Amino acid sequence: MKICFYALRSDELLFCHDMKAKYGIDFVYTAEYPNEGNISLAAGCDGMSCTPCDMSEKVIRAFHDVGVKYILTRSIGYDHIDLNAARELGLKVDTVSYTPTGVADYAILLMLASIRRFAHTLKRAELQDYSLKNKLGRDFSACTVGVMGTGRIGTTVLQHLSGFGCRLLAYDVYENDTAKKYAEYVDRDTIFRECDIITLHMNANDENYHIINADSIAKMKDGVHIINTARGKLVDSGALIKGIQSGKIGGAALDVVEFENGLYYYNLMGEVMTNPKLALLRSFPNVILSPHVAFYTSEDVCDMVEGNFRSCYEFGTGKRPHGIEA
Repeated sequence: MKICFYALRSDELLFCHDMKAKYGIDFVYTAEYPNEGNISLAAGCDGMSCTPCDMSEKVIRAFHDVGVKYILTRSIGYDHIDLNAARELGLKVDTVSYTPTGVADYAILLMLASIRRFAHTLKRAELQDYSLKNKLGRDFSACTVGVMGTGRIGTTVLQHLSGFGCRLLAYDVYENDTAKKYAEYVDRDTIFRECDIITLHMNANDENYHIINADSIAKMKDGVHIINTARGKLVDSGALIKGIQSGKIGGAALDVVEFENGLYYYNLMGEVMTNPKLALLRSFPNVILSPHVAFYTSEDVCDMVEGNFRSCYEFGTGKRPHGIEA
């Protein structure tokens, strides 16, 4: 068996060699994202591996035509993949899971940085502005934190927050007993109405699309802080901008944004920003933007690479007859 890795970084390559020996699966790779000029690299490979990128019907069909049988993504989310196209062509699709602590702790880092205006304070300190104007923060332990989505990452956030003294509320269609040890489950409107900080840990599906929108923001406490380390599609960027401009939203810390594909993970220094809403968000002193790096720890990278090798092995040996839609 063989996998063709796209957009492979040097830190991932080290783990690929380890997994090749562990699973007996060969691999080829390129640092480029899939495009018309490099899809032929996957000829003779059972699977192709990608990070979030354009995996539309046209791209998937091109991989099918060179003999690829498995579409493997080195991410938890798979909303970038046209699942209908893959299904019609008979391609199996699989995603990965990884240790939840990296993203969970990064979300807490963003919460603290947001309510203490940390990024703005550091920028001014670099210019030797040591005045206190517009640097007044909040006491974290006095805040009510709402965690929307209590899967592995959301539940880990609750576990790690339990030592800070915050009041913790949770929302999920499916409640779990571990989360109940740390938080009270409530409905969405209660999260919006009572929380000083709202952190998102939900899948990007049709039901959750723009779950943070003009209507939900109107229900929120004045000065609320929005944290997103999940998927950009969860937040209506236009509504978020209006909420920040009006003062309804006191701050936002976003590791993901809408329409980030083609921007994040590229060096675009000196180029014109093609996402006007992202450009506007960058101008706000109470907004923190990080380029989709919450997952980026050595432990998580290893898990993601191994996840693709494991999926290919299990598909090829019949241990997993179906992909993520099974």
